[in-house]
Amino acid sequence: MLNALFLTPSVSGGPETYLRGLVPALARARPAARLTVVTTRSGAAALRRDGWDEWAGVRELPCEDGQRLRRTRAEQVLLPRLARRDRADVLHSLASLAPIRPLVPAAITLHDVTFVLRRTFSRTTTVGMKEIMRRAARRADSLMAPSAATRDEICAVFGLDRSSVAVIPHGAGRVPDVEPIPQAELRGRHRLGASRVILCVAAKRPHKNQGLLVRALAHLEEDVVVVLAGHAEPYEDEVRAQAADIGVEDRVRFLEFVPDAELEGLWRLADCAAFPTLGEGFGLPVIEAMARGVPVACSDLRVLREVGGDVAHYFPPDDPAAAAAAIQAARVDAAARSAGPRRAAAYTWEESARLHWEAYERALAHHTRA
Repeated sequence: MLNALFLTPSVSGGPETYLRGLVPALARARPAARLTVVTTRSGAAALRRDGWDEWAGVRELPCEDGQRLRRTRAEQVLLPRLARRDRADVLHSLASLAPIRPLVPAAITLHDVTFVLRRTFSRTTTVGMKEIMRRAARRADSLMAPSAATRDEICAVFGLDRSSVAVIPHGAGRVPDVEPIPQAELRGRHRLGASRVILCVAAKRPHKNQGLLVRALAHLEEDVVVVLAGHAEPYEDEVRAQAADIGVEDRVRFLEFVPDAELEGLWRLADCAAFPTLGEGFGLPVIEAMARGVPVACSDLRVLREVGGDVAHYFPPDDPAAAAAAIQAARVDAAARSAGPRRAAAYTWEESARLHWEAYERALAHHTRA
């Protein structure tokens, strides 16, 4: 049984990509296994529209991710009861939060602790999430993290033994089966003209640090435009204010969530992808860009070096001049357009699924011993 109570379609970002990449791969790896995805009302509707109920059980609980009290009750009370009633072999919580008393063998993917270390949510939400994660992790039978850097950070924050957390990388995002919107149409739609495009795909949240890219524009040629594609949150107002203060508002495009066909068109249009994040669990946009042959400039973080290797160009996430230099180096790096796909090819959902099945077996064995 898979806990996807985080799912708000098209808003959930990396965890949704993880869900949509991993779960079909789990089914392909073991066709005889019974997979049940438990999610929100809107999540269940979206998965059913996409045909998931043809090969997996899709169950909904009466909540949405933004309804904190309903979500907490569903995850802490209703979900464990459902798992026990359905005699689930393992309950895998896919996005860090999990039942504190799962009632069945439990596995958790701990994506990151960025929200603990950096401004992301309100203080009340941060304290509550941290406590739930800590208590659930200590009771779980199997723990997973998407990178060694994230595993080490999580273990330091929660006082866990590193050997108790398996490192299981994600696949290289997903390439949807759509026809990309033509570049000329996108240039007209977003007033790009003949500009050279720097694309950043991320929700507008403080730790995603898009303001650095705005400040970097002062160090880049006048025909460079930054396109920020991702769910709008209050931090977007700060970024817009920064752009106005330094007089580059006409060189920044603020896009909300864009559908697959438009995003694939933007990837093709981009001279470079840039990610000034202050913290990540894995860095899916980095590897998604590389998979498409788009050169990458990103923050010099251990986790992003783990994923990007020597293909990406790195910069300190507090230095706009250095970010501009890395962006310029990436833009003219012809080798990255072939090196990126080769590196991304090492990250597959098939291998991730194989390692997840091993983690489920460890959860069963540990629960039996306990």
